Amino acid sequence: MSLASTAADRLSRLALGTTFAWLGYEAATNPGGRVDAAADLGLPNPEAAVRFNGAAMAAGGAALALGILPRVAALGLVGSLVPTTIAGHAFWKAEDPQVRNANRIQVLKNLGLAGGLLAVAARR
Repeated sequence: MSLASTAADRLSRLALGTTFAWLGYEAATNPGGRVDAAADLGLPNPEAAVRFNGAAMAAGGAALALGILPRVAALGLVGSLVPTTIAGHAFWKAEDPQVRNANRIQVLKNLGLAGGLLAVAARR
């Protein structure tokens, strides 16, 4: 692997990992309105689910940023994006066009993040 490729690999993991570490920490320590979104999914203990998912994102993000089992961390983060996206950005349910568009943008952003994470997971 070339020096440029190694640097790009490290920078991409740092960028992706830091994002998840920060946002996961926020969700775990201050679940706020995310609890209502999780409750709408019918989860029995939505606050615990939000905190657990946030902690998983924080841990996975930190591991990815630090290069600790990056492929495993990336796959775990993809898994954590699924419930986050479904609960938090259900654009298909929104009647207000502005809300629908804002949530569609968030879904597409999460799809892009998932693509980056899958690229990390596929590295040899």
